[in-house]
Amino acid sequence: MKPIWIVDDDQSIRWVLEKALARENIPHKSFSNPNDVLNALEKESPQVLISDIRMPRGNGLDLLQHVKASHPNLPVIIMTAYSDLDSAVSSFQGGAFEYLTKPFDVEKAVELIQRAVEQGIRNDSGSKELTAWRRDATEIIGQAPAMQEIFRAIGRLAQSHATVLITGESGTGKELVAHALHRHSPRAKGPFLSLSTSAVPKDLLESELFGHERGAFPGAQTLRRGRFEQADGGTLFLGEIGDLPFDLQTRLLRVLSDGHFYRIGGQDPIKANVRIIASTHQNLDTRVAAGFFREDLLHRLNVIRLRMPSLRERSEDITMLARHFMLSCAKSLGVEPKKLSDEVLKEITAMPFPGNVRQLENLCHWLTVMTPANIIGVSDLPADIMAEAEGQPVILHGESSPTNPAASKGAAGDWESGLGRLAAKMLQDGDKEVYDALNARFERAVLQAALEVTRGRRVEAAQRLGIGRNTITRKLQELGIDD
Repeated sequence: MKPIWIVDDDQSIRWVLEKALARENIPHKSFSNPNDVLNALEKESPQVLISDIRMPRGNGLDLLQHVKASHPNLPVIIMTAYSDLDSAVSSFQGGAFEYLTKPFDVEKAVELIQRAVEQGIRNDSGSKELTAWRRDATEIIGQAPAMQEIFRAIGRLAQSHATVLITGESGTGKELVAHALHRHSPRAKGPFLSLSTSAVPKDLLESELFGHERGAFPGAQTLRRGRFEQADGGTLFLGEIGDLPFDLQTRLLRVLSDGHFYRIGGQDPIKANVRIIASTHQNLDTRVAAGFFREDLLHRLNVIRLRMPSLRERSEDITMLARHFMLSCAKSLGVEPKKLSDEVLKEITAMPFPGNVRQLENLCHWLTVMTPANIIGVSDLPADIMAEAEGQPVILHGESSPTNPAASKGAAGDWESGLGRLAAKMLQDGDKEVYDALNARFERAVLQAALEVTRGRRVEAAQRLGIGRNTITRKLQELGIDD
C-alpha cells in the first residue's frame, strides 16, 4: 500500500496524524510545505494526500490544483482552521475528496482517510482549474460544525443543476445559501431572481411567476414576462414555498416536470431553462399530511434538501457575526464602527435569538444607531432583549385557565413543559385533533402578542415575527383575531 502524505507547517498536527495512522498500521509520510510535495511527486505518489490550506511557504489550494493537473485520480483531503465558505467551495471545485476543519476529531479524520483509500480512483473532478472567488454583500459567515456542513454541501453542489429545497427557521439565512448555490454553479453568469410567495397577493402571484399576454385580464395593457422567463439560463429562488396556493402548486409541478409553461392568456408553450431553489420555514411533510401541499410537488422540490441551523445551534458563531454586523452597519451608515465589550459578547452569546441571524443583525443596527458610547456595555442593550435573555414571561392575551399554557401562571417560566403536560392530558382524555387544536392556540397567542407590541400594525408584526404580510393576514382571518 502506498503511504498517506500529510502536508502541514504545524508540527503538532503532523504528529497527531502520524500517531493515529501508525496505530492503524497505515504507512505515512509528512511534509512541512507544498514545494517539497511537488518535488516528491516527480518520483512517487501517495495513496491519499491530506493538506492544510494556509502555510507560510505555499497554499494548499494551489497544491491541490497542481496535484489534480498531474495526478487527477489522487484523493486529496483539504484541512484548515479558517473555515469559510470560499475555502470549502474552492476545495470541492478544485477536486478535493473532502474538507476537514480544525480542530478535528482524530478518529473521524482517520475514518475519512480510510474512506478516501477505499474509494480509490475518482474521475469526477478531472483536472479542473481552480475557480476564482468573488465575495459580495451576501457573504455567509460561520465556523460552527453545522455551518461547515452547509459549506460542504454548497461545494458538492457547485457543478450541479439539481433542484434544492432549503429548510430552517425564519432569519437563518436561507436566501444567502441560495445566492451562494447560484454564484458557485455553472449558471453563475445567468440571472438570479428571488420571489417570496408569501409576499405577493394570490391574485398577482400567477402573473409574477408565469407572466401574462396583453389583454389577458382587465388591466393587462402590455405583455409581461414572468419570473420564469426572466430567470432563463439562471436560477429562480422561491421563498416560503409552503405558502404557495394549491392551484399554483399544480402549475409549478408542470413546469418542473416538463420545463414548459404558458403565460396567462397565452396559447404557445414557453420553455423554461431555470434551476429552482426553494425555501420554507414550515414542515412540508406536515402540510402534505394536512392537505395543504401537493406530495408530488414536494418530491420534485426535494431532490436535494439543505437544513439551515438556527442561531441557537451555532452559538459559537455569534461573536464573529456580531462583529461583522457592527462593521457592516457602520459602513452602510457612514459612521465609525462601535465596539462590543467582552461583557456584551458574553451576554449575547447566551441569548436565545428566536429571530436567528436576522435578529442579531437588527440588534447590531440598533446598537450602532442608538448607543452614544463607542464601546458598548451591557447597560446599552435594549430592555426587550435583556428580558428575553433573562427568560421573563411575556403577557399574552387569552384565557387565564389552567388549560391555557400561554397564560398559565405555573407555566409562565416554562411554557414548553406546560404545553407538554397539556398535550398529555388532552391525549389521555381522548380529545381529537390535539395537534391542530394546540397549534391554533399557540398561533393565536403569538399573533395577539405581536399585535399588542406593534399596536395593531400588521405589517410590522409580520416583519418582527419573520413571516409574510399575506401569511399574517390569512392567519388572523382563520383564527378570527381582530387587530
